Amino acid sequence: MNLKSNTPLTNKKSKQVFAVKDIVICGLFAAVLLVTQVALAVLPNIELVSLLIIVYTLVFGKKTIPIIYIFALLEGLLYGFGIWWVMYLYVWTILYFIVRLFRQSESSLFWGVVGGFFGLSYGILCSIPYVVAGGIGAGLAWWIRGIPYDLIHGAGNFVVIIILFKPIYRALKKVYQSM
Repeated sequence: MNLKSNTPLTNKKSKQVFAVKDIVICGLFAAVLLVTQVALAVLPNIELVSLLIIVYTLVFGKKTIPIIYIFALLEGLLYGFGIWWVMYLYVWTILYFIVRLFRQSESSLFWGVVGGFFGLSYGILCSIPYVVAGGIGAGLAWWIRGIPYDLIHGAGNFVVIIILFKPIYRALKKVYQSM
């Protein structure tokens, strides 16, 4: 398959057009999210997914949304579709919208702070399905129990993004522009 092909796959009813290249990009980079998440799963809340979603959003723009949902689907297929899985349907999308809001910035420090705050707030964001399923007490208990992990998540995101944002962003932008 030639990635330079912009052969459209058209849905006649919706008039939406997807180039073969775009479909390959979405599948490939969703797989990268999954592989990095699984590879680092042994480390509690140290992950590259937040960094990669920030970079994907800055480089791919709206194509990041299908990447996020393919990743969520793959997570569900790998680990099962439990209540925890529901949060994957919205939590990464929230990060996507935050990045879209500030997409003009290319500062490692800025994105490190955004990623750090996202990591700190991850637990409260992910407690929502537990509030719906078990009430405010269940959601609050779930969130409070995870606060130490949120602290690790926030600090880990900050450090990882400060170190890796520029090289990954530059490399991915260069590769994408050459496609």
